[in-house]
Amino acid sequence: MSGVKDYVNLLVGENREQIEYHVGQILKLIGEDPDREGLIETPARVTRMYEEIFAGYAVDPKDVLGVTFDENHEELVIVKDIVYYSLCEHHMAPFFGKVHIGYVPSGKIAGLSKLARLVEAVSRRLQVQERITSQIANIIVDALEPNGVMVVVEGEHLCMCSRGVKKPGSKTVTSAVRGTFQTDSAQRAEFLSLIKD
Repeated sequence: MSGVKDYVNLLVGENREQIEYHVGQILKLIGEDPDREGLIETPARVTRMYEEIFAGYAVDPKDVLGVTFDENHEELVIVKDIVYYSLCEHHMAPFFGKVHIGYVPSGKIAGLSKLARLVEAVSRRLQVQERITSQIANIIVDALEPNGVMVVVEGEHLCMCSRGVKKPGSKTVTSAVRGTFQTDSAQRAEFLSLIKD
């Protein structure tokens, strides 16, 4: 989790031997020779990778925002282009993209890096993009009690690009809208215009 507090899924480490064994079995079952030179270390490498890419299980996303600050700022706050990587829970295939978060404080703010950390905590587990979007919005609502929150998530899904319909380059966009963003079309429009490239 570059740029954010590094979490590691300790459960993976505790089950390292079993995971490595099963990765080796999968290699055999797909027709590979797990003893050939290029694959000898693959089970160990996959297990180390799992410690990182499933690190979201090591933290409760609700705790990530941590300390908040009292601040009399009631205008739009946006953190955009937060890059995320996740694995689709349906195929265990990667999907990745950018998250854009906007909120209108009601007297309480979070450190800006905490929003990026929240994205990491939610996305570094088996997920679907729709749930990532809703979870981020709901956690911000619970932790900061803002006047409004809007989250937009863009994603490219390898389960759609490299298999099935095979449509590389296609993007999925999801949004979650809470509070004043639901009723104030000008506020929604301002957010959407500010997150455009």
